[in-house]
Amino acid sequence: CATKEEVAPRMLSCALFRTKSYFFRKSLTPMIGRSFGSTVSGFESRIATVLGGQWGDEGKGKLVDILAQRFDIVARFNGGANAGHTLHVDGKKFAFHLLPCGMLCKDTLNIIGNGVVLDLPTMFKELKDLEDNGLARDDNLKISDRAHLLFKFHKVIDGIQEDELEEKSIGTTKRGIGPCYATKAFRTGIRVGELMEDFDAFSIKYLKLVKTVQNMFGGFDYDTAGELEELKAFRERIKPMVTDTIFLINEAYRNGKSILAEGANAALLDMDFGTYPFVTSSATTVGGISTGLGIPAHNIDCVLGVVKAYTTRVGWGPFPTELTGEIGDFLRSEGHEFGATTGRNRRCGWLDIPVVQYSAQINGYHSLNISKLDILSTFKEIKIGARYILNGQTLKPGEMPSTLDGLEQCEVEYETLPGWQSDISACRTFDELPANAQAYIIRIEELTQIPVSWIGVGPKREEMVTRGFDNNYSKSA
Repeated sequence: CATKEEVAPRMLSCALFRTKSYFFRKSLTPMIGRSFGSTVSGFESRIATVLGGQWGDEGKGKLVDILAQRFDIVARFNGGANAGHTLHVDGKKFAFHLLPCGMLCKDTLNIIGNGVVLDLPTMFKELKDLEDNGLARDDNLKISDRAHLLFKFHKVIDGIQEDELEEKSIGTTKRGIGPCYATKAFRTGIRVGELMEDFDAFSIKYLKLVKTVQNMFGGFDYDTAGELEELKAFRERIKPMVTDTIFLINEAYRNGKSILAEGANAALLDMDFGTYPFVTSSATTVGGISTGLGIPAHNIDCVLGVVKAYTTRVGWGPFPTELTGEIGDFLRSEGHEFGATTGRNRRCGWLDIPVVQYSAQINGYHSLNISKLDILSTFKEIKIGARYILNGQTLKPGEMPSTLDGLEQCEVEYETLPGWQSDISACRTFDELPANAQAYIIRIEELTQIPVSWIGVGPKREEMVTRGFDNNYSKSA
């Protein structure tokens, strides 16, 4: 074995090579245009992931749906039924809250990973909706035996906590996500695997958990017998689906299969990195893939960040580029900015570059998907929130205040770009976009130092501009 003294120089040399290579590619890009290595579609990857780069609702589901046609496995790694991925395929609208978006692809295996909190009634409702549309998919879904079960009392607790906070409420979906992750952290939660073993032992543990949370939250009435009866029925239905997904996904990787990890929520909603406490309860960033699926981090070779062409967020919390007047109302109406899970109005504002720079620093995006560019098509001028100024100092790219008060105090320095004022929904390549739309995308690239390879120009699967690679992206291509 090599000594520490022998290994250290090799490690340093390797790190310097990677650093020099990165800056070499960056320095070439302005001179020769987009370098070959800068355009990342995700198609060539063994393990790729699609992550939200703002406060959620960026349109991740559409890109996952497109990529899923070329991947062997699509896997959810975090969150629960609080996700809201809306897909428009073949004239039909599908809203997934819990199921992976690969469910629309008949040859794709879908996995609900151990990092997900599983609401069985919601899952079966979504499966029924697929069946009603002629897309029965039970046979291509696998569920981790280590995923935690979300019970109806988790939703009751969620509502109690939100009501107690009154005007300072977090603005959760009230789907029970936070309370379920809390019982997981308390080590009193119950996993899917336990439901599949001795049901009497499961029932005892379940009743003990209900009693514990009733004591904690005021002794609310609860129908334990009814839920146990329902769970017993679900138990039989999910038997073929439940497995050790950690072994399954890693064995698939070893056998040459490609894997697409589907993120829910977004970076600014991450429990650690988001605008705490106005966050979700899971790891929404790239690190959540390893903890939520059991995949080694070094095997993830493509990270795609989805960023809306403007900014939205649901619920409370600081929002530096928020527009509260006519422009914000227009973006909400034109962009149909209403929550897929709750139906709540989304707050709207100009694109916030510091937010994207911060999320890119954490996630290490190889490429960006700018979604909903078409919503800006009627504007004569478009603003970009380019920089934050805090206490008279311009924050560096990637800097983000850790407190709500700090973010509230940030002033935004805007740049104004000319609009294109034309319909772009029929565009499929970057060169087909109007010159001013191209300039808007290029300015985003300059500010973030990340290439843009996907650009959404409408809600349908096919309404996507690709940049730097073949846009014939279905499996049959």
